[in-house]
Amino acid sequence: MKKTSVIFCIVNNGFSEAAMDCAKKYGATGGTVFHARGTASKEAEKHFNITIEPDKEILMIILDEAKKNDVLYGLYDEMGTGSSAQGVAFTLPVEDVIGIESCK
Repeated sequence: MKKTSVIFCIVNNGFSEAAMDCAKKYGATGGTVFHARGTASKEAEKHFNITIEPDKEILMIILDEAKKNDVLYGLYDEMGTGSSAQGVAFTLPVEDVIGIESCK
């Protein structure tokens, strides 16, 4: 079985489609979007020098470990905190995957 990871990319509301298009450019084949609401404080906005929109979309992408860095850094370059999407992304290892052919 291949090693598998999951990328979570949190972007401002309305940017999940652009984030998924970006991820596909770097090797992802699909993802799932969750709607969410952020709760950061004004102090966090000052500390990170960003404006925090409360309405968020979270893109979850399960992918082969070999593609992880390309997709993660592609998302950072195009959808990161310096963009209108103000995206933040992180990865986690996935122990087992059932039902996704490309991860077997």
